[in-house]
Amino acid sequence: MSIRILAPCPASPNCVSTQAQDEGHSIAPFRYRKSRGEAKEALKETIRSLPRSKLVQEDESYLHYEFTSLLLRFVDDVEFLFDDEAKVIHFRSASRTGYGDLGVNRSRMEQIRALVGNRL
Repeated sequence: MSIRILAPCPASPNCVSTQAQDEGHSIAPFRYRKSRGEAKEALKETIRSLPRSKLVQEDESYLHYEFTSLLLRFVDDVEFLFDDEAKVIHFRSASRTGYGDLGVNRSRMEQIRALVGNRL
């Protein structure tokens, strides 16, 4: 199986990624203790509870969601990549348009981290 990696963040400050090296874009991955399948279901269940989220692609170790903002209908892409060897979930959350995001992508990922908590 080939190892999938997440696209790098652009130079603009509207993206966070667990695979980014610079402080402005870098964020810690989620850790999981359960099986990949159980962790993935817990994550999907958590995201289902969030407004304006839509699952657009899924495979064994990957999830891709679209989050749409309430007022201006901006779409953010949120991708999750399960690393079963390290037992971590890498992710990238990025705005499709614009330059800044007022910290929305980082806030969303920290909200998901808090909500999914120890269910992983």
